[in-house]
Amino acid sequence: TIEHLKNPSLVEIRNYYNKFYVPNNMAAIFTGDFNPDEMIKKVEKTFSYMVAKPVTLYNPAPEKPLTKIQQVEVFGPSAEMVEIYYRGYADNTKESLMLELIRSILTNGKAGLIDINLNKQQKTLRSNASYQQMKDYGVFNLSASPRAGQSLEEASKLLLGQIDLLKKGEFDESLLKAIVANQKLSFLQAFDSNNNRAEIFSTQFIMNKGTKWEKSLGDIDETAKITKAQVVAFANSFFKDNYVIGFKRKGVDKNMVKVEKPTITPINANAGLTSDFVKNTLAMPVKPIAPKFIDYKKDIVFGKVGIADVLTTKNVDNSIFRMSYRINIGSNNYKLLPYASTYLTFLGTDKYTAEELSKAFYDIACTYSLNVGTEVTTVSISGLQENFDKAVNLVEHILANVKPNEKALSDLKSTILKTRENNKLNKAQIMNGLTSYAQYGSVNPFNNVLSNDEVKNIKAEDLISLIRNLTNYEHVVTYYGPKDLATFTSEVKKAHLLPKEFTEAAPAKVYTYTTQDANKVYFANYDMVQSEIRWLRNTGLYNKTDAANIQVFNSYFGGGMGSIVFQTIRESKALAYSTFAQYVSPDKADKQYSMIAYVGSQADKMTDAVNGMNELLNVLPQSDKSFDGAKSNVLNGLETTRVTKDGVFFYYFADKKLGYDYDSRIDLYKELKPITFQTIKDFHTQKVANKPYTYLIVASDKKVKMEDMQK
Repeated sequence: TIEHLKNPSLVEIRNYYNKFYVPNNMAAIFTGDFNPDEMIKKVEKTFSYMVAKPVTLYNPAPEKPLTKIQQVEVFGPSAEMVEIYYRGYADNTKESLMLELIRSILTNGKAGLIDINLNKQQKTLRSNASYQQMKDYGVFNLSASPRAGQSLEEASKLLLGQIDLLKKGEFDESLLKAIVANQKLSFLQAFDSNNNRAEIFSTQFIMNKGTKWEKSLGDIDETAKITKAQVVAFANSFFKDNYVIGFKRKGVDKNMVKVEKPTITPINANAGLTSDFVKNTLAMPVKPIAPKFIDYKKDIVFGKVGIADVLTTKNVDNSIFRMSYRINIGSNNYKLLPYASTYLTFLGTDKYTAEELSKAFYDIACTYSLNVGTEVTTVSISGLQENFDKAVNLVEHILANVKPNEKALSDLKSTILKTRENNKLNKAQIMNGLTSYAQYGSVNPFNNVLSNDEVKNIKAEDLISLIRNLTNYEHVVTYYGPKDLATFTSEVKKAHLLPKEFTEAAPAKVYTYTTQDANKVYFANYDMVQSEIRWLRNTGLYNKTDAANIQVFNSYFGGGMGSIVFQTIRESKALAYSTFAQYVSPDKADKQYSMIAYVGSQADKMTDAVNGMNELLNVLPQSDKSFDGAKSNVLNGLETTRVTKDGVFFYYFADKKLGYDYDSRIDLYKELKPITFQTIKDFHTQKVANKPYTYLIVASDKKVKMEDMQK
């Protein structure tokens, strides 16, 4: 409650810590390249000092059944939406397994009832279903954002209509088999990542301390046994008038409780001191880890398909493939291209409807997407290698035979215009627009879009022409999968037909960077009690010699929780709920660097927060221990990072844009070693300190004062 927030008990916090933070209630989770037997011995030795204590786990009383529809209304400045919640069941129960399956029947991104009936047909701005599993209960959720002119009540009826279809059994039984196939694929993909493995282990420990691991591994096999009749019977018993419906409406929250700002005394963060724990940790012997850099000539196998370059790297772990056509055009060349990409998701071909195409990909556990960037457009295809030919042929069929749909285009235009109206209510979008304007002026990437009138006049044939001619532009084919180069190229060339020469692309739009020669303030009024402030300064064209300095400077100054900015502004002075500062490197050799800082604070702290950040931007505090840690973190990151699988493609293309034909981290690692605090201080003085900035402020004009911004 508000009263609890006003009067937190440090005694109770300590009691909670002593009660639950004990070794028999903890897990040490490791994933990666190490010897498990050696690691277990290290864990035993390191944590043997900890003494086990009896732990009485929280065992809440069962919740009272929900027996009626409960309605909640929330008001605020952001866009409207509706949420419907049903209470689920405990973890690792057959009921929770059923609800997860039903979630996939309703929405799986391609062939669910909501995907086909609402999203494909654009009956709402967007709709979704999800199931969040917790230990004692789960939460089944339906959500929708309304279209222009559509009420929240109308959107909720559409969602509940899909539940009615489920209860009537109006879905194809073959969908159950496809869901299981896609779950198997997702399982393989999840365990492809160390982060995901650790997250899965952590969840299992939290839920049941790992005692039901075997049962969790068998969930997919158990799901495969569920029949359509069982789904329908369960849906009729579960989905009743027993839900909570929440309407997020645009307006002022009249029930908001104000908490008076307490007096906060800045603390000494003791950044120069080292605890015994840290001393002991640092004193531990550590085997040096040698960095492993990419050798593009060895780790990537280069070839050709017709006139297109091919890059491949082999998947030796499983049967998953990921392939792309990386096309050298983007929205900077063709302003219509992003709209064509979105339009494509609602279109069929001369053989298939849009719904049939979605189901076809889901049935073979494969995915394709068309993503448009400012400079590069990517057609991505992925799935099980056994279905490679089917997936590629289907994508090629779509690109060559896509048909216009005037109803879909009309709905898309409405969606675009409604999304723009919603974005005006989104403080993050507003800040992004201000940032782009500050960096480039009135002609910038953020507003390189069609005007509302131009959107209304989009012609289907123009969008279709762009889609059908995509692969006539220069592009590179990448492939990560079980096949070698020769086998892959022989297979892909059967489907991927290429012209004799590539079509020349339209000239790309070029943006002019602004020059910050005097302090400026750009203010956007937004009804909230917080204030968001961003500093921006363009600092000059890319050069390779600054890379190492920038890495260490960012790590030391404002790149994490241990940085000078975070420790000073948030931890010591409590002036912000979020803060950072970064010297941002461009992704291309002909672009500029920029210095960006940010503070999110209560509006009544804004002046103090701005003064605090300005002080750090102008005078770099020295903490030798923090600097040593920051530099060590950068070096350690390079030494322990292993770029594997199709990650090598991303590094290759990124380095190529910056003028490297080898792994740029090789130079970075060499140049890091001699860097001292004085090096970083000189960098700060030359690039950051006592320079004009553009201040970008999103806040309520009722909460901040004009005279404060003028300062």
